[in-house]
Amino acid sequence: MTPRTLVSRDGSPWEPAYLEAIDPDTCIGCGRCIKVCARDVIDLKGITEDDDLCDPFDDDEEIVRKISVLARPGACVGCGSCAKVCGTGAQRHAPLVEAA
Repeated sequence: MTPRTLVSRDGSPWEPAYLEAIDPDTCIGCGRCIKVCARDVIDLKGITEDDDLCDPFDDDEEIVRKISVLARPGACVGCGSCAKVCGTGAQRHAPLVEAA
């Protein structure tokens, strides 16, 4: 199994690293990753006192804090923009591994 290596416009090799997970204990819900993602891979959710996820903008739920969650992993193109702006290192990325 080898990681997939692509080529950039100038011909240099590039290995995409796809978003695999966001650690809810490390994420502070700042939303910077959501703002830089052009593919809508990440959503902002709220966490209730019972540690349940909910829409942070739903007035019916009282939230303790907000976190970013991986909503559409298949839309990730592995650009790494979200990792570059994450101040807490809450995200885990990995290359796409293919059979040789």
